[in-house]
Amino acid sequence: MSGLKALELGPQDVDLQKRETLYQGFFRMEALELRHRLFEGGWSTVMRRELHCRHDAVGVLLYDPARDTLVLVEQFRAGAIDDPRSPWKLELVAGLVDKAETLEAVVRREALEEAGCEVGELMRLHSYYPSPGACNERVTLFCGLVDTHGLGGIHGLEEEHEDIRVHVVSFRHAWELLEQGRLDNAMCLIAMHWLAGQRASLRAASHRALAQPEPD
Repeated sequence: MSGLKALELGPQDVDLQKRETLYQGFFRMEALELRHRLFEGGWSTVMRRELHCRHDAVGVLLYDPARDTLVLVEQFRAGAIDDPRSPWKLELVAGLVDKAETLEAVVRREALEEAGCEVGELMRLHSYYPSPGACNERVTLFCGLVDTHGLGGIHGLEEEHEDIRVHVVSFRHAWELLEQGRLDNAMCLIAMHWLAGQRASLRAASHRALAQPEPD
């Protein structure tokens, strides 16, 4: 641990000399010219880096502890167009963050739009950069407790070209899909490993809540 404390570099150790917009559409591509301090002292030479600028995002693992089931959504993904298995991917409910909304509000809105699902308790799991070498997107991952009874069907916003099929699956089946390589995105992998560690306590808390008598 002492090695981590020996030298902590931060934003002040980057000399950003030029920032140029190469493309502006739904996303933005920038070219940066910069140098940065080196671990052994001094500065690097000036370098050019292309940066893919995206909105921050949220993802939510929708889990029903009483039934030990979770919600996966399936939709076409352009980034997987060359995937030999299929460009239709099984994922968690997710969405881009509008700065006018809280992260929790985005999660609840996306759960309704993509899965027709009302979210109860929300737990914040992790925030991470999926690909910090070339992209500035930061993802915040949640677990939302839900009632999966009656969920399913096709959802999504037509104006956003969304065609989303909702699957309610048992934890065991979801874990089999993970082991088969079917849940091949960071959100699913992180959330499923978190759930594997927390599932017993979530289910126990749910059973205790169900056992409590109704108030008069």
